[in-house]
Amino acid sequence: MADFDNNPTSLYSIKGIVILDQDGKRVVAKYYDRTTFVTVKDQHAFEKSLFAKTSRNTTSDILLLDGVTCLYRSNVDLYFYVLGSTRENELFLDATLNCLYDAVSVVLRKNVEKKALIESMDTIMLIIDEMCDEGVIMETDSQAVVQRTALKSDEVSFSDQSVSQIGFSFIESANKQFKWSLLK
Repeated sequence: MADFDNNPTSLYSIKGIVILDQDGKRVVAKYYDRTTFVTVKDQHAFEKSLFAKTSRNTTSDILLLDGVTCLYRSNVDLYFYVLGSTRENELFLDATLNCLYDAVSVVLRKNVEKKALIESMDTIMLIIDEMCDEGVIMETDSQAVVQRTALKSDEVSFSDQSVSQIGFSFIESANKQFKWSLLK
């Protein structure tokens, strides 16, 4: 368990990453600090307070709220937040926020709006996971994050295939594996 506030040399820099809509409702939230944000009710209360403080300012800024350093950025109908401890270097948090926003912007083809974000939710969650692992910043280069989360062109989602097509491709792949094992 990460102790975010008491260990100044800890790698655990991020307490949470949150994206809210223009009404302050959660679109995406991933919390890593289980001591500050114990329950979902605590998380929602914090998000409501955070949105109330930041919704009037349409640019990016830094805020200290309830012992949490919050960096945020807004665009059209979304608010992006990166949360850290009070001891955390704001430059690390800012680099993470910029990486999040830039990667999301690239994936959504500069159409950073709630509807587009929800349609690409699987990729957005992958972006967050590539950037941060249990509160440890792993990557702040948005291009590297986008490259790692990009689906290969030959990958097709299950919704684009019928069940019989998936079963047939699975059986075909198993047959090829079996043939190669016999040839060895």
